[in-house]
Amino acid sequence: MTYQFAVFGDPIEHSKSPEIHRRFGEKLSIEVVYNKVQIKERDFESEVYRFFADGGNGLSVTVPHKWSAFQMASSLSDEALLAGTCNTLMPRDNGLYGHNTDGLGLLDDLERLGWSPTGRRILILGAGGAIAGCLGPLAAKNPDEIVIANRSIEKLDRLVARYDRGVRGIALSELDSQSAPFDLVINGISAGLAGSTGVELTDRILNPDGACYDLLYGVDDTPFLKMCRALTNQRADGLGMLLAQAARQFELWTGIYPDPFEQLVDFGRGSDTRAF
Repeated sequence: MTYQFAVFGDPIEHSKSPEIHRRFGEKLSIEVVYNKVQIKERDFESEVYRFFADGGNGLSVTVPHKWSAFQMASSLSDEALLAGTCNTLMPRDNGLYGHNTDGLGLLDDLERLGWSPTGRRILILGAGGAIAGCLGPLAAKNPDEIVIANRSIEKLDRLVARYDRGVRGIALSELDSQSAPFDLVINGISAGLAGSTGVELTDRILNPDGACYDLLYGVDDTPFLKMCRALTNQRADGLGMLLAQAARQFELWTGIYPDPFEQLVDFGRGSDTRAF
């Protein structure tokens, strides 16, 4: 059997999903065809139905279509319901099934790094779609507290309101006035911090043995991770999360879970594990 997968987005040139999923297939001797397709918002719904009508087995969804995918799904995973968005669609007898693997991928990478969120004070910077996708699985690991700092208070309040306890929101300007430093800081601000928000991490915000994680990734340290160099040697970008969330998709579509972190070497990264 040949599996037909694709990723829909706009823009889409940057996507590494086809490469990642094809490598999963090669390692598991599963034949995979995975295309990346630029789709305008007005065409998303019709192109999704066309893809599955033509025999598509699984669809990755990226910006700006995750909310549209959520609306199209006939049934939704708990992760998608909490996130309010879908990054994964697949056909089922009763229609499309929508899932969100972002938060599960983050947890898988934190486990690889030895950075368990359980019992930790966690600071999240930003309240965008990527954070919304990660928050539910992160909160389910019973951290001591999750604090989300964001510029837009209205957007922040809508996100925090989805959770009964353990999650609270603050303005970015309130970071230095917190009662205690945090064990893990997760950056979800796409432009990084330097120059874009006027916020700098200090030892009042991050514990000396704390860790910094950036949902973004690149060949070199992101601006956020460069800022964290003086505070901690425990820093990681989002490449591991990207690989892990893709592995969760692959498992949903094929029933087989590939080891996502084997590909860290393919991307020129080591796979060392660091702990608090």
